[in-house]
Amino acid sequence: MAVIKRPSPNFNDRRLPLSMLVLHYTGMETGEAAIERLCDPEFSVSAHYVVEEDGRVFQLVSEDKRAWHAGKGVWRGCSDINSASIGVEIVNGGHDFGLPDYPEAQIEAVLGLCQGILSRHPIKAWDVIGHSDLAPDRKQDPGEKFPWKRFAEAGVGLWPQAVPSVLPPCAPGDEGEAVTALRQACLEIGYGVEPTGAYDEALKAVVLAVQRRFRSQALTGVADEETCALIEGLRRKVTSVIPKG
Repeated sequence: MAVIKRPSPNFNDRRLPLSMLVLHYTGMETGEAAIERLCDPEFSVSAHYVVEEDGRVFQLVSEDKRAWHAGKGVWRGCSDINSASIGVEIVNGGHDFGLPDYPEAQIEAVLGLCQGILSRHPIKAWDVIGHSDLAPDRKQDPGEKFPWKRFAEAGVGLWPQAVPSVLPPCAPGDEGEAVTALRQACLEIGYGVEPTGAYDEALKAVVLAVQRRFRSQALTGVADEETCALIEGLRRKVTSVIPKG
């Protein structure tokens, strides 16, 4: 894959071993504007790669360095996501600009880039995530139009098989055993949720993140039967390969 070097000064040394791949959309009107922002020393933001709509791939930060793409968030107990991850920004206006479709040339380029990254680094399938997974309370990218299932089928990320009738459905405002079970399942998948509490706005944001990625046709924030089946299927897939303790 041809990669265009466009060095950004916005990076520092990693503090943790590399273990994650995080996908974003740029959320700006043009790719040029996004790259300018990511390379501007006045802004404390960057990414390792930017993929344009026509499939061009720009490298801004070396993979062995810590780019500043994730911000505040948690995944699998890690709160310094930047130190542990490679960040890929996909040029797309995002929700603020109507969430345009991802062009095929761009998706093919992102997929090839991700496959290359995974061939070079010990990143597990369950640690290929979206920005919305690590920061569900404030981020929605790469958004519900991103083809996560296609990527999982090509070896980039996970796709769950629904396991019905295990997690009881529940909804915002609920309390009790069903909510505790939902929290525990989301925690085991990797989401940064507290193990106990009511079905609050934070938990709703996590459920929305799950729906945005795995059931994009209905973004409700309600843990209905289908959503619970997907969450349980994903939990089983993750915990079957991650030793407890």
